[in-house]
Amino acid sequence: MTLDVYDAVGLAGSTLFVIAFLYANRATVLDKRLFNALNLVGAMLLLWSLWHRFNLAAFVLEIVWAAIALVGLIAALRKPAAP
Repeated sequence: MTLDVYDAVGLAGSTLFVIAFLYANRATVLDKRLFNALNLVGAMLLLWSLWHRFNLAAFVLEIVWAAIALVGLIAALRKPAAP
């Protein structure tokens, strides 16, 4: 098996999901901006990879994942910073 750019980008996206999941489970206080940004970037990387190596089920999942992360990120960015 050879690792090409599409697989490398997809693996990078998957790694960001794992980092976000680990962060959400280990953080004392969850920074929703960071959590959602990691998920959004991870989903975008996986979508790019899937665009070149198409899988319908995974593609739909990543679109939904990215949409949820984007909505969460926008909400977190609109919330005033704590003093």
